[in-house]
Amino acid sequence: MNLAVSCKYRASQTALLVADRWNNIPGQEWIFAVPIEYQTSLTRRAVLSEDKPTEERERIEKRFRSLMREELELGSFVSYVGNKKVPLLRLYRYKEAFAFSFVQEFLRRFKISPSDYVLDPFAGMGTTLFTSMVRRIPSIGIDKLPIAVFAARTLPLFFTLRQGQLRTTFEKLKPLAQRIEPAHAAMDVPIISLAFDEKQLLALRRWKAAIETLKHPLQDIFLLLFFSILEATSYTSKDGQFLRLKRDKGVVDPDEALYQKILEAEHDLKTIGELFPATSPKNFPRVYLGDTRDLSHIPFDRSPTAIITSPPYVNRYDYTRSYCLELCFHFVGNFEELKSIRFGVLRSHIESKVGEDEQPPHPVIAEVVNALKEKKLNNPRIPFMLTGYFIDMKKAIREWGRILAPGAQVAVVVDNVRFEGELIPVDLVLSEMAEEAGFQVQHIIVSRYKGNSSQQMKKYGRVPVRESIVVWRKE
Repeated sequence: MNLAVSCKYRASQTALLVADRWNNIPGQEWIFAVPIEYQTSLTRRAVLSEDKPTEERERIEKRFRSLMREELELGSFVSYVGNKKVPLLRLYRYKEAFAFSFVQEFLRRFKISPSDYVLDPFAGMGTTLFTSMVRRIPSIGIDKLPIAVFAARTLPLFFTLRQGQLRTTFEKLKPLAQRIEPAHAAMDVPIISLAFDEKQLLALRRWKAAIETLKHPLQDIFLLLFFSILEATSYTSKDGQFLRLKRDKGVVDPDEALYQKILEAEHDLKTIGELFPATSPKNFPRVYLGDTRDLSHIPFDRSPTAIITSPPYVNRYDYTRSYCLELCFHFVGNFEELKSIRFGVLRSHIESKVGEDEQPPHPVIAEVVNALKEKKLNNPRIPFMLTGYFIDMKKAIREWGRILAPGAQVAVVVDNVRFEGELIPVDLVLSEMAEEAGFQVQHIIVSRYKGNSSQQMKKYGRVPVRESIVVWRKE
């Protein structure tokens, strides 16, 4: 039997299907289809590590098993891929976003109408806010990352444009961009000089300066389009945990890249009037640079009646590195300001700092952290990241419980993770925290199964890892 299912099962009537060879196809993500009745057994197999205790993980899997169900057709909805054909949302690649169709589906399931008030406390590029807007549903978003807040605020502004306005403005700006004094960038951040050659960097800084001569809303719209070409015009790629350098990558000329992006946006402007005819500025969402761990300073119009969101996964990804180019061109003046953002966001990345008095806030996390401390890790800071992440998420969930209206519905996309063979059921831990904060757990929907790194699979075997949608209701 395959290593992924090396335990022996007596239930011969149900097939266990595993995408055995998928992981060996270059560029493909390892996805599983596993009957839900085997999840407890598979999880137990995953967390067993010699004589290390796994009682808490077995307990929590058993406790929530009756609320778990598969809806694998939602697998394509929980990633950015679904936005690649959606007008406007396709313009800026925010790869951590979920799809427009996911938000549509849960607005439908929750029976959300224009009388409701939707909150996304991890707004990202604003997919929840955008989808609510085009359905005339009031919404509010919060994020700690400046580029995310900027994107979420700017996308609705495209509805204020006239057909052809972007192209005309581009033609006027182009001569100015050849001679204007270059704009400031955080040049003391090493990636800036590594990502571009001198000529390319000068051209981009001049385009940035030219764009800054525009008035609102054109300035913000052109800035978003400018940010959207930085990856294509650089030797970098948003790939995995970091912004990776690829010296053999072909880079695009800034003039041509921006012009093509303008044409793409103009095409979308023709489409949105037909797809979203009722959209007007009165439906635009309100978006704030803020921290979901403390919502006391957010001016809510009233108590939100729904949350549709996805927090950063506890997968070591550092958003301040992935979006470093955008941050350094506009949102930070130097490396110290960049670090300030890095250590202020949710602690989902490996450089997360944890105080001496901070301890794992849940028995499952304590169990995992204790097991990992006895192992040789490829990064010894993983236990600290896990501790900080779940402390932060517990604070966030408590805040949601405080500000939401009674009966409010919540859908959160989360990803379970595995480090050195130790599986962490993020979906179940957050659900138990939600119960403590006054929520009733209604469903844990498995949208897809994923694998881990080839190194872990070689050492510990192939075990499916859930990507889930947890559904709660405020009591």
